[in-house]
Amino acid sequence: MSEVAKRIAALRQYVDDDAAAAIEQLIREAPDARLNRINPLAFAIEHGLAEQTSVAAFLHATQAGLFELSWNVICSSCGGILHSAESLRAIDQDHYSCALCAADCEPNLDEVVEVTFTVDPRVRRIAAHDPDSMPLWNYVRQIYWSSGSDLPDDLAPVVKDAVLDAVELAPGSSIVRSVRVDQGLTIVFDPVTHTAQFVEVAGPADDSDQEIEIAIDEARLSNETLRVSPGQLKLSLQNNTSRRVMPIFWIVGEALMEIARRRIPVLTAKRLLAHQTFRELYRTNVLDVNQRFKITSLTFMFTDIKGSTALYERIGDLAAYDLIRSHFQIAQAIISREGGAVVKTIGDAIMATFPKPAQGLAAAFEIRKAISASNERDSGPELLLKVGLHTGPCLAVSMNERQDYFGQTVNIASRVQGISSPDLIFATPSVVDDDEVRHLIERRGSAVRSSKAMLRGLSEEMLIYNIPH
Repeated sequence: MSEVAKRIAALRQYVDDDAAAAIEQLIREAPDARLNRINPLAFAIEHGLAEQTSVAAFLHATQAGLFELSWNVICSSCGGILHSAESLRAIDQDHYSCALCAADCEPNLDEVVEVTFTVDPRVRRIAAHDPDSMPLWNYVRQIYWSSGSDLPDDLAPVVKDAVLDAVELAPGSSIVRSVRVDQGLTIVFDPVTHTAQFVEVAGPADDSDQEIEIAIDEARLSNETLRVSPGQLKLSLQNNTSRRVMPIFWIVGEALMEIARRRIPVLTAKRLLAHQTFRELYRTNVLDVNQRFKITSLTFMFTDIKGSTALYERIGDLAAYDLIRSHFQIAQAIISREGGAVVKTIGDAIMATFPKPAQGLAAAFEIRKAISASNERDSGPELLLKVGLHTGPCLAVSMNERQDYFGQTVNIASRVQGISSPDLIFATPSVVDDDEVRHLIERRGSAVRSSKAMLRGLSEEMLIYNIPH
């Protein structure tokens, strides 16, 4: 049995048969470009898989040695990759600069950090494993632009209206290129070093020889804008690095903007951290203890069993433990199915996260339904479940050697659960005001009511919605 076959056989023990077959076909038959920085959400659409299934399959495939996982800081403006790392721990700067856009990007986990998968070189070697040997436009497409850039594998036809010139320069070499420039802004940008030089073309046409010199080094800094007149321009380029560089002379205009606007959804770090399979496979060492990553919006669900102390006293510790454990298993399966993850259990309580509010409410409905069915089916004691939901900003942190969350949003979600009752789901306006949540409530025909309540630790009353299940 080949090495690939052995790894695929190991993968099939954990993932859906259709997902395993699609991954095997990808590894064996796909062109090189499709095996570098794979977007599992796009893969799911292409192969008719659920997104949760696709992400779980790639995570298990990484554990089986079929793929390597990477965390990429992307520019929210152009979609270029500013930094790529093998772990979230290696994203250790407060901000990353995009020289092409002259913009700073804070690595929040909602949009700026994406997660992709590249085939392991032990399984199949592809051109991207040796990026310095890739042709210029293959490099730009596969190494510079992210998995969220909706661009074809062959990039040259797409960029023809946005580029004046593009060259490859060996380490220590130089070249002089002659180009004709018209009114407007242009940028000489190297995707290897992320070095940019802005060149403004303005004023009356100049028929005399104009020349500018640009030295490319590892500084990754944009220089002061140079100014030239419309006409012929000699561009002297010097590579002062130890690598091949590929300066591209971009025209800042609609053609370049159109390239930057061509985007598709990606697997964000926020979404991955809220994926149950990821939390199970990567329990520790996701974040350094000193790291604090911002998430601008995450939905938290807290559940707890009402009257658990009396339950333990009434039926005994062993029977109560079995009952609570069964509840945990039911809840975790539903949370995972709805796109969330259990962060931790605290006594009889569960803390879970979801990328979207509607996923959290759907999970709450299903957990309530499953617990009610269990209560009706079993002749034993009835479990009374309290549920609270809240959405807002938070910090992703490392606490007690595991990935956790910190902030007022977490506290409020816990407090909302604390005041909830077993016959209702309690949620804040940040959850109920979401369009998808409203549609979910309307489809169920739930008569939502609201009231104000004081939550411990807050100075003012907060509006709370009571949602029948």
